[in-house]
Amino acid sequence: MSLYQLQKLIYHVNRDPSHRERFRQEPAAFVEGYELSEEEKRAVLNVDVRKLYTLGVHSLLLRPFTLTHKVSNEDYAKALAGLE
Repeated sequence: MSLYQLQKLIYHVNRDPSHRERFRQEPAAFVEGYELSEEEKRAVLNVDVRKLYTLGVHSLLLRPFTLTHKVSNEDYAKALAGLE
């Protein structure tokens, strides 16, 4: 597991429109550009909020990423609390 690589991917999707578009177009190919475990790849591709949070993704990176993927405030809060 590489938390740095995981957070770097999320940061790129959050902050760089070209990365965000690439992620939208070819998510599986996009994640291959980062050194991630299979568990991390699945969490990113599934926008698994709870898993990403438990893997250590900082909430200041995680929330913009989930907003990009239309996760509601209620669903986000439930996932962080482990209530989903």
